[in-house]
Amino acid sequence: MRIFTCKHQLEDMMTCIYDAWVYALRVGHDKVQLRTEPIVQATLFDEYVHVDADAEKTEKVLRSVRNKIGMQAYIDVYYACLMEEDVLDDIYRFLRIGFQAGPRVIGMLAESPVSRMLEIRRAVGNEIHHFREFARFNSIDNKVYVCHLEPKHDVIYQVAEHFADRMPDEYFMILDDNRKYAVIHPGKHYSGQQADREREISEQNRYMKEKAQKMYLRELSDEEMKTLRQTELLKDEYTELWKTFFHTIGIEQRKNSTCQRNLMPIWKRKHAVEFMQ
Repeated sequence: MRIFTCKHQLEDMMTCIYDAWVYALRVGHDKVQLRTEPIVQATLFDEYVHVDADAEKTEKVLRSVRNKIGMQAYIDVYYACLMEEDVLDDIYRFLRIGFQAGPRVIGMLAESPVSRMLEIRRAVGNEIHHFREFARFNSIDNKVYVCHLEPKHDVIYQVAEHFADRMPDEYFMILDDNRKYAVIHPGKHYSGQQADREREISEQNRYMKEKAQKMYLRELSDEEMKTLRQTELLKDEYTELWKTFFHTIGIEQRKNSTCQRNLMPIWKRKHAVEFMQ
């Protein structure tokens, strides 16, 4: 058995699938396996092959998925790459069926790789949805909003897209404290006169300006993370108002801790201001 390994990143995983597929065309798909690194315990008689990211191979795989299987399968594969668990081999087995069956593979739930992909899609999608609700921002000098999250899966960019759509002019940062990186949305505050001038700008210039203000990812050093963690200690009037509202609206006689834990698990409350002392 030849086992192809790579980093747990989209480009590396797609390149790994490409190289494994090329090799499998000669020896058979049952002779290959894919795993993401680190490999905790290697097997004795298997051959391990490390694969580095290749932009051209990544584009070939993703283009093939879109054109031959469909956009739904493309989204499923993308969500699977955000999964914290090692699901690279699951993606590979799903694509094996997908390239044979085409778009109808989405409905072939009797096939275990397809049902597994649906399970992954739901797990990642649910976490994105939950953290859109559980995200709490702290205002820093009324200039930037900072939010700390610790999701199981790598979903903070998808969470940030929700807020970028609803707060397009705001400057905010959403940090993944586990993975030590941030999604930064370089918005801008507009006064009434500035907004009037903005409407007078041509459509072409407006498009270029919006493009320049798109979100981007940034890895953070330990020192930067230490500094940014202090933002949760800062207080503002809206934070206090929210905490007061949260504790006032509750009815003591109808308190149900079990139901509350089901709707908002304890591990998701770490950065929710209403639960912080």
